[in-house]
Amino acid sequence: MFEFLFKYPWPVYRKGTLVLLSGWPVWLLGLLALAAAVLVAVLFLRKPLPKARAVMLAGIQWLGLLVLLILLWQPALSVSMLKPQQNVVAVVVDASTSMALEGRLGQAKGLLDSGLLEQLKKRFPVRLYRAGRTLERVETVPAQADQPVTNLGEALKGATAESATLPIGAVVLLSDGADNAGGLDSETMSTLRRSRIPIHAIGFGSEQLERDIEVSDVQIVPRSLPDARLSATVTLRQSGFAGKVAKLSVRGDGKVLASRVVKLPEDGQTAREVISFQSGVAGAKSLKVGVDLLDGETNKDNNVLSRLVNVEDRKPRILYIEGEPRWEMKFIRRAAELDRSLQVASILRTTQNKLYRQGTADAKELEHGFPDTVDELFKYQGLVIGNVEASYFNPVQQGLIKEFVDRRGGGVLFLGGRAALSDGGWNKSEVAEIMPVTLLDRKTTFHRDPATVELAVAGRDSLITRIEEDAEKNISRWKALPYLADYQETGPAKPGALVLAELSPTSKGKFPLLTTQNFGRGRVGVFATGGSWRWQMLQDSKDMSHEVFWQQLLRWLVSSTSEHVSAVTDKAVYSDETRVPFHVEVRDQNYLPASDAVVEGHVLGPGGVADLVPLRPVTGQPGVYAGEWKADNAGSYLVEVIAKQGEKELGRDVLTFQREDGVAEHFRTEQNRELLERIAQQTGGRYYKPSDTGRLPEEIEYSDAGISVKETRDIWNAPAAFLLFAALKAGEWFLRRRWGAV
Repeated sequence: MFEFLFKYPWPVYRKGTLVLLSGWPVWLLGLLALAAAVLVAVLFLRKPLPKARAVMLAGIQWLGLLVLLILLWQPALSVSMLKPQQNVVAVVVDASTSMALEGRLGQAKGLLDSGLLEQLKKRFPVRLYRAGRTLERVETVPAQADQPVTNLGEALKGATAESATLPIGAVVLLSDGADNAGGLDSETMSTLRRSRIPIHAIGFGSEQLERDIEVSDVQIVPRSLPDARLSATVTLRQSGFAGKVAKLSVRGDGKVLASRVVKLPEDGQTAREVISFQSGVAGAKSLKVGVDLLDGETNKDNNVLSRLVNVEDRKPRILYIEGEPRWEMKFIRRAAELDRSLQVASILRTTQNKLYRQGTADAKELEHGFPDTVDELFKYQGLVIGNVEASYFNPVQQGLIKEFVDRRGGGVLFLGGRAALSDGGWNKSEVAEIMPVTLLDRKTTFHRDPATVELAVAGRDSLITRIEEDAEKNISRWKALPYLADYQETGPAKPGALVLAELSPTSKGKFPLLTTQNFGRGRVGVFATGGSWRWQMLQDSKDMSHEVFWQQLLRWLVSSTSEHVSAVTDKAVYSDETRVPFHVEVRDQNYLPASDAVVEGHVLGPGGVADLVPLRPVTGQPGVYAGEWKADNAGSYLVEVIAKQGEKELGRDVLTFQREDGVAEHFRTEQNRELLERIAQQTGGRYYKPSDTGRLPEEIEYSDAGISVKETRDIWNAPAAFLLFAALKAGEWFLRRRWGAV
């Protein structure tokens, strides 16, 4: 119908440029149109008609005259057309594993074999390609979806690059759009646009998830201490199983480390579930986190994700200082002694000039009290400052406490007490800057009054406050803890800080009990009481709530403390990617950036892979080194990074990562129509459903890519123009008859 009314198919209008063939100037057309409007207005407004009717008739008359004027200027379309049989059309068929779902590749093959390929060949020479990790020329349409990777970016760049030796008129891409190699970045899209070759995309597969459960993501810390409680944050999405339950589990070393039943979200919705488990003994652990299969799932390969956790064989050291003997110190030390991964050295001020030391490595450690040098203080990974007034620490020591967090990257925990926080003058010290709460500018903030405890919102998901595995039971368990014998008022939490637990005195409102924040390279916490020992004394001797809480709090304090060398990769799992970047931060003996170090990474991988990777300084970032390595084989990798200054070793660090091939193809398997449309739109092509490809050969024909010629197509004599003029005159006659103005 469109072609009947307008003489030519829609592609001519979409791609053509309007031109006027009469040779008369356009300004004259505008002038005549304006004159016609004035003439018609004068004639009709003089007639004895109501004003609205006169305006309507005048408007119709003027539109009719305007149509005739435009036709006199002979409008036409200038359009580029590919020369027949002189331009190659590249047909790229996605043969990756995801195209096997729902028979997508079979549909693509059927579409081409049912006439589309033959229609293209009548107009153009056709080249067939198979797309996977790379682009491969083939003689027939691929019959197997056996490519483990979809790299549409490389495939399309390869197809358009043929224009260097061949006149490429267009690229036809048959795909589900599931690019999982990350190749369609802004640089690739810019390259495709510069080629000026239109890419027409035909999309296959359902655009929505259908009767399936998918584990989209799993977040786990890449490093841990032995026997630590870890949590996996699992992102789920599903369709067809709304309201049903499934079993979420963590597996490692052939055993189930943790499992629980979760309720699935609504169709198409995403849910986040948290599951906790123990890290176990030291070593690199390969974990599988996922949901058990349910009957009727269409995709059985996207329910589990693998993650690596490096359980480090180390025992962080914590320095704990108390200003007077009290029960809190005794029970904190007892909880720490039950944890094989922690070491606590403590200083207890028994009198003004006498100190009692516990947990020291030798007779000289802490011999002169709290350290006042970097060498002494920075050998610890964490500090606990109890009931000690700020004035006990000289300015150098106060500065070192701040630098311990900011520069060294350690953790500091401040406890409540009658000489702690504001009552101890800490609000007026330079250390107040690193605290996660604003300290009140007054004394008498410490109260020996009972206070009950409950979890704050942020504490419900925190591993620090996870006494019970079940989230609801954990909330109830905290509410059931014996009341605290004392508490300390603080101001509100600072921006960016997290209040994990709150206390409620009997006579006042709520106050933060446990607040944490990151500061510089380290972390700081405030536990605003000295009375948590009652959680042990007033409960059954077998109850481990107090011990579990303090072990987890102390582990949080030190588990992320960096040493002289800290190495990371940008991700834990590389799916279908071989390029692995290393990023290393090196500090000297005083934990200042070391820019003159020699840094190397020793790589060990599957199948006996061993390699040495030199790491180079990053310009403008003192103490930062970077390098890149190609991991060709799938499997688990371990990298030991060593930094030296001359012959002196500054330190070393170990990181792990995992390489996977073909796994990502089973995730996000619904058609990525948005990506296919973006490719087509930005290159001058179009997106098609398989059922709408009838005009594709004709669409390709009207293009200025390859070898093309300009043609001019008259449209002044299109039936639509005369029908429009006739419709205007018929409308005018109808209104005149109706109003009696004939």
